[in-house]
Amino acid sequence: MVETVQVAALPLAPRNPLPYLQQMKAARSYHTGCEALRDAGGPVTRCSLAPTWMLPPVVVTTSPKGARDVLSRSYPFVDRAQPVFNEHRRLVGGSLFNFKHEAWLPRRRALQPVFTKQHVTQFAGHMAEGADKLSRAWGDGAELDLDQECRRLTLRVLARSVLGLDLDALADPLGEPLRTGAMYLAGRAVRPVRAPWWLPTPARRRARAASATFHGLADDILKGCRADPTRDAPLVRALIDVADAETGQPLSDEDIRHELVVFLGAGYDTTATTLTYALWALGHDLDLQDQVAAEVAAVGDRPLTSDDVPRLGYTVQVLHEALRLCPPAAGTSRMVMKDFDVDGYRVEAGTLVLVGIYAMHRDPALWDHPLVFDPDRFSPANSKDRDRWQFLPFGGGPRSCIGDHFAMLEATLGLATIIRQAEIQSLDDDFPLAVSFTMVAAAPIRARVRPRN
Repeated sequence: MVETVQVAALPLAPRNPLPYLQQMKAARSYHTGCEALRDAGGPVTRCSLAPTWMLPPVVVTTSPKGARDVLSRSYPFVDRAQPVFNEHRRLVGGSLFNFKHEAWLPRRRALQPVFTKQHVTQFAGHMAEGADKLSRAWGDGAELDLDQECRRLTLRVLARSVLGLDLDALADPLGEPLRTGAMYLAGRAVRPVRAPWWLPTPARRRARAASATFHGLADDILKGCRADPTRDAPLVRALIDVADAETGQPLSDEDIRHELVVFLGAGYDTTATTLTYALWALGHDLDLQDQVAAEVAAVGDRPLTSDDVPRLGYTVQVLHEALRLCPPAAGTSRMVMKDFDVDGYRVEAGTLVLVGIYAMHRDPALWDHPLVFDPDRFSPANSKDRDRWQFLPFGGGPRSCIGDHFAMLEATLGLATIIRQAEIQSLDDDFPLAVSFTMVAAAPIRARVRPRN
């Protein structure tokens, strides 16, 4: 009762002063839009973009305190009840990513042991081998698209690590369905009026076909693993063995298929784009690139493993800086189920509250020279006093990304192995970004490569 009285006494989040058309433009530009709303309305600002029966009011926060207030809470204050998660459940099936709280809690409890930092090393052993093979195949002076190369690498490695499947002949055809599903969901997320789910629009047919492709693949792998106990598919094996610690209930085959498809989709875009951005940035600064090369050389002339990651501290700093400027999620949202406070303001039930991660990561009030790529800002000395909620590449709180350790391990081994083999020279001054459900490159990222040895 005391908390209710205190929250009720707080002022509502202030209305954003931008004209309506500019607010709508900001809503469609999910990453840069939060910056525009922050610059006009401050670190907590409220927008009403349509009648409430079409779209809920939206509160955007771009402050570390606001991020903590939103993301550290769970049901009954907030839940994943937004239309985009409903769409995701319909398209991909129920999973840890899109479940509402009641179904999410036992699933998270069951899956958490599978994704600990210690456990993910068991199914993250193929990135160094794949990156070495990829970079050795680049010709001396070859011009290539870093985004395309990193996507091919990431999908092949994910398929081997997660499913035990060699995708050398299928990586490109399977990458297209992943992009199709992501683009469909991104479009549905910002559309105030959506066609009914049963209406077979062309975009929906393509998205359903894409989902069916990966569900069919996951189903084949799962059946193969159950039929052959020796089949090497580490994550599939781990999910088969999962049981809820309280109930002892295992995952059904349908549950496993849904989680595998979501894990592939989430890991594909995020790891590929992080690697691409880091390589592009290093391609503009040979001194930084040489620091990574020297660090990897000190490990020795042998394939890298997860045991080497503690010796790759500067490589990790480079990746953190890439994740700051190009976070996998431009923002993360929650549906407010019960009035609560966000950085000193009241946010009412029925509001969609959005944490603008991209805007916060580039806020000049929080970062010195925020648009400069500077891995030293993530050195131990420079990081020790930083607000924990200021840097959120994988979200935060109880619904943070469960695959963060896996993603960082893969990206670290991939970046270190590529820079060990190749010198990158970026040919484009800019790295255009788009939000295709997650942050991706909006155009080819051209570079020229030369063997380092």
